[in-house]
Amino acid sequence: MTTASDRHSLRPQDALGPLKDRERVAERLLESSARHSFDPDTELDWDAPLEPGKWLLPPELISLYGTPLWRRMSEEQRMELARHELASLGSLGIWFEIILMQLLVRHIYDKPVTSAHVRYALTEIADECRHSKMFARMIHKVGGPTYPVGPLHHNLARVLKTVSTTPGSFTCTLLGEEILDHMQRLTFPDERVQPLIRGVTRIHVVEEARHVRYAREELRRQMVTAPRWEAELTRISAGEAARVFSLAFVNPAVYTNAGLDRREALAQVRASGHRREVMQAGAKRLTDFLDDIGLMRGVGRRLWKSSGLLA
Repeated sequence: MTTASDRHSLRPQDALGPLKDRERVAERLLESSARHSFDPDTELDWDAPLEPGKWLLPPELISLYGTPLWRRMSEEQRMELARHELASLGSLGIWFEIILMQLLVRHIYDKPVTSAHVRYALTEIADECRHSKMFARMIHKVGGPTYPVGPLHHNLARVLKTVSTTPGSFTCTLLGEEILDHMQRLTFPDERVQPLIRGVTRIHVVEEARHVRYAREELRRQMVTAPRWEAELTRISAGEAARVFSLAFVNPAVYTNAGLDRREALAQVRASGHRREVMQAGAKRLTDFLDDIGLMRGVGRRLWKSSGLLA
């Protein structure tokens, strides 16, 4: 006679334990989406003026915070840099979410269209469409320019969207979501920050929590069955994606547009222990998870180290 504990032990598992049933995970995420989804166009007051003296980002999250250059800057210059870095992050977020939507569409192309797993993927794609529009509207509201990534990274992403394996796609999804999520969790409760920006980050944090859960569960499932070549390719592609992400995180043009010497600013950001700690703290939950499921080995780990995201 097979007991419940026997059935539990027969389920596929990894270092984190037995894997959850794909359909049950998706059904729970669909239920959560029905309860906690937002329309930014109606949820946020886009017509309200920005409040004088309030930041667009917590100052501790601005790339130059704590550097000698930061100490020489006036409060007005610091706030101007925050405006450009917010626009840069919003532009990066739109770029990444467009990539993620395409990877999700690829993932479900061969899946049963009536399954909860596919229905949740379509729900997530709808979320990402709203987020991209929200970020674009936010950039416009604060008067910032858009900051597209450079041609090299733009075209590397084009290759990624075409050739990425399924576990590679979900690893890149988590890379784009979890570091920004960490920073946004520091932003939305911060009363020094503009109410509109706090509202944007609150919506994104609530909805991205579901996206992270979906990606983590599917990545674990994929890695259990991935052949050796695919697991190794995923380690390398994830490490390279981390390196590209760290380079693209703040567009260097923000320093020029904020009236700073670009070369001096970049040198001080690279030398900043505070900035390194901020980025590594944002990545830690993800790198610990990837380490647990066997994705932080060999060449892949060395690429993560070179990105500066791994302590």
